[in-house]
Amino acid sequence: MTAQDIIRHLQLLPHPEGGYYRETYRAAQALSTDAGHRRSVSTAIYYLLENQDKSHFHRIQSDELWFFHQGQALEIVVLSDGQARSIVLGPDFAAGEVPQAVVPAGAWFGARLQEGAGFALVSCTVAPGFDFADFELAQRAELTAEFPQLRELIAQFTMA
Repeated sequence: MTAQDIIRHLQLLPHPEGGYYRETYRAAQALSTDAGHRRSVSTAIYYLLENQDKSHFHRIQSDELWFFHQGQALEIVVLSDGQARSIVLGPDFAAGEVPQAVVPAGAWFGARLQEGAGFALVSCTVAPGFDFADFELAQRAELTAEFPQLRELIAQFTMA
């Protein structure tokens, strides 16, 4: 199947951070956050990036687990402690690719195809569950002020 076939078959929609997604699970059980908001215990989505699509730098208030399904290797770039680190999701374990990864709550992160061509289909699970009220898309100037040594990388993963 092509990326467009998968997008149609799984009924994926454009995501504000880039790529395509569809929520597939939202736990009926909820909990209260420290701020007094109600959140589902867990949520899950399908997520697809194609060719030069990127998941632009963003952060959420929960841990996010990523699971590789098919396609090309996907690089997740996480900013923390003044540095960038990459995690590569994919099927080639001998090359250091992994089938799942965790992005810690509150970390800035984005993703792209490692080779820049083809597509990657993954799933993401968030616990406590995802809520767009907790979603923050990075602003280039603010993120560059926080990580000035990563100016070029930030320009690649933020919208102008």
